Amino acid sequence: QVQLVESGGGLVQPGGSLRLSCAASGRTFSNYGMGWFRQAPGKEREFVAQINWSGGTTYYADSVKGRFTISRDNAKNTVYLQMNSLKPEDTAVYYCNAQNGPYAYWGQGSQVTVSS
Repeated sequence: QVQLVESGGGLVQPGGSLRLSCAASGRTFSNYGMGWFRQAPGKEREFVAQINWSGGTTYYADSVKGRFTISRDNAKNTVYLQMNSLKPEDTAVYYCNAQNGPYAYWGQGSQVTVSS
């Protein structure tokens, strides 16, 4: 089992920045690829960003490419999502995900609201 706890969400104005953190406990963190997903009201959960076990490979949804950066610190068992130039359409609950083969774990989610 892997337990994931997100933090860092909140209310921010358009154009602003936030950094989400996801602290993991349980299994060996570096064995897992990590990702961020989001779900806006009335919409399906969607992929945002992904990072491999070493941090050497990252992938982003087209909608966030160039604005968001995913990173990880295996010594701290934490993955981050730096979000810049935020837009109202980025408003959603953001979920942290840990994946290793068929095993997938989710955090409880962190609300991000972009509004003036």
